[in-house]
Amino acid sequence: MAKSIKRIAICTGGGDAPGLNAVIRAVVLAARKRGWDCCGIREGFNGLLLPERFPEGGLIPLTRDSVRGITHLGGTILGTTNRGNPLHFPVHLPDGTVEEVDRTDELIRAFAMHEIDALISIGGDGSMTIANALAQKGLRVIGVPKTIDNDLEGTVATFGFDTAVAFATECLDRLHSTAESHNRLMVVEVMGRYAGWIALHTGIAGSADVILIPEIPYQLDKVAAKINERDEQGRNFSIVVVAEGAMPVGGSVSVIGREVGRAERLGGAGEQVAAELQALTGKETRVVVLGHLLRGGSPTTSDRLLALRFGAAAVRALEEGQSAVMVALDPPVVRYVPLVEATRRMKLVPLDGDTVLTARDMGISFGD
Repeated sequence: MAKSIKRIAICTGGGDAPGLNAVIRAVVLAARKRGWDCCGIREGFNGLLLPERFPEGGLIPLTRDSVRGITHLGGTILGTTNRGNPLHFPVHLPDGTVEEVDRTDELIRAFAMHEIDALISIGGDGSMTIANALAQKGLRVIGVPKTIDNDLEGTVATFGFDTAVAFATECLDRLHSTAESHNRLMVVEVMGRYAGWIALHTGIAGSADVILIPEIPYQLDKVAAKINERDEQGRNFSIVVVAEGAMPVGGSVSVIGREVGRAERLGGAGEQVAAELQALTGKETRVVVLGHLLRGGSPTTSDRLLALRFGAAAVRALEEGQSAVMVALDPPVVRYVPLVEATRRMKLVPLDGDTVLTARDMGISFGD
């Protein structure tokens, strides 16, 4: 029989996303209703692995009062990091080199020392992989899917995605007026890493003329043909949405940096596309990189509700004796998906899906 729960911990790792604080609030309120104490781990797992960095303590007590009024706030009150993966923790050696070490055993001991009975891990694919590793070592863990990229397998949606798309769409609305006024070609780069969900939804909702996503390698001569066709029709401006992980046929993604202990940094795709399109079309071209603007700000109503549902469901999962699962949206319910399934592969845009077909029917080019 599963050990009864007295104290749980919450961590938020990886990139921030609107809705994180809503999850924290829902978890704390649902846990306190069951008589469980809650604490938050500072900056992913750094609060336990690097306690010397936090003179006030790497763990934050979470009460009803401490989570009051945070549902609408962006970011996370616990802080986060994408540099503290305990499976590949960067350690600086005396000779100046850096090596990655597995510190999950230390982490398990730290949970025991602080009398933490279970963990609710809020994050993306990296955080879910870590959560699964901890669960395999005996820790009771529930995952909550968070990423603006919407690329986690097993859930119809992740919180943060709707807010990112809503903001990006508003940006496209604004760019239409200035692009038309100057007869310009506007190239807008959005986040999403290796999945094109943000670019696809933003491009359709924002009436883009071209959408370039990682799932469909592009040919810029075909993109230029689309822009020239619009010029011939008297539409002397165009909007091109580029996912940061988009790549040309036979090419590769644009990488601007690699660091030990973290994933490669993508960027520059928009600049590359803009430079080549200006040469091909002769049109004055401007680039807008939305970047981290997509991560910030207050979550939309949809993301708030989804985050609150996920947080409460995570606590119910623990109460039911679940572990090594991720809560997942399967409308109209939230169900439990094994973490090993949720991290098996990335959820990519289906090329035969209705959303892509809708774009094609509306005459939007994917450069293929």
